Amino acid sequence: MTSPPPAPRSLQTRLALAYAAGIYAAGVFVLVVVAVPLASVDAGTPKGEPPSGPTTGDGPGIGLAQLLTGSAVALVILVPVALALGWFVAGRFLRPLRAITATARSISAGDLHRRLDLGEPVDELTELGHTLDDLFARLQASFDAQRHFVANASHELRTPLSGLRTLLEVALADPDADADALRAACQEALALGGNQERLVQALLALATSERGVTWWDTVDLARVVEGVLASRRDDAAEKGIDLTGHLAPALTAGDPGLVESLVANLIDNAVRHNHAAGHLRISTRTSGAEAVLTVENTGPVIPGDQVQRLFQPFQRLAPARGGLRDGYGIGLAIVNAVAQAHHAALTATARPEGGLSITVRFAHAPGVTAGAHHSRRPGAGA
Repeated sequence: MTSPPPAPRSLQTRLALAYAAGIYAAGVFVLVVVAVPLASVDAGTPKGEPPSGPTTGDGPGIGLAQLLTGSAVALVILVPVALALGWFVAGRFLRPLRAITATARSISAGDLHRRLDLGEPVDELTELGHTLDDLFARLQASFDAQRHFVANASHELRTPLSGLRTLLEVALADPDADADALRAACQEALALGGNQERLVQALLALATSERGVTWWDTVDLARVVEGVLASRRDDAAEKGIDLTGHLAPALTAGDPGLVESLVANLIDNAVRHNHAAGHLRISTRTSGAEAVLTVENTGPVIPGDQVQRLFQPFQRLAPARGGLRDGYGIGLAIVNAVAQAHHAALTATARPEGGLSITVRFAHAPGVTAGAHHSRRPGAGA
């Protein structure tokens, strides 16, 4: 039968014992330094003769035996004194750590708005507190964004499912429905199912982008853009959009699939939210230590204070953009997530004549050729 594990010893207890041991060792050292020379002097004095050297006072003085007895008593008294001092000092040093622990427990219980707010003195523990405050702030922002995303995703998925249910219920409730009517209902159901499938794919692409970069490779933005443009020219031609590219080699390091997804969503967004006889200009270049990708498109006028909102999931400006409801409002969120995963600078401005101008600046990867390897993995626009 195994014995239960010993109870854990608190950090204050361990620190108090360590401090007490240090104080006690210092006391022993001092007593040894004093007592050993006196013992050697007493040993060198012949029996029956007074010790050499002048003496002061009227009494007989302190003998070696009395000194050793007093030292032993002092060492015994020093034990509780050292433990008390060690416990007090350890408690003072651990007070900020207790505050950190209590606040962390409160935050883990659901109060994400609390902060440590450790004041003076500024030391290693207060620096740790400031670092944790920053971490708690990022966690709060992340959880708020997650709740917002889940709520929007639930709404977006509920709408087509409700439409599909209504369509099937109406078709089944009609006793006079013929084969053509049922076929039409099935076609509409397939269309709604296709919309749901594309939405799920967009959500998976967003989740993959937010997960971060797990595979780094050399990527030429010009080659990626060239491949995506080849698959989007027909869609642009159907809408009468003039699509042109000025592609100079621009090498960077990152996940080729995620970079391709970023480019695909930028181009799809520019085509989808454009107008007839509009244009789309995309360029790649190297500027100093950066590989730069720029996408400009015509389209409805967008208020300048609404541009950044478009990079959040499920954010649309449909009423201000001619009532365009195609797309799920995830494409630019994917672009933003991929840019953040690659530590790339993303800037977007509303063009006065309508449309957007979006620039992504990646860190340049010098010392490699323009023919560097990159994979082909289609990134669906959302």
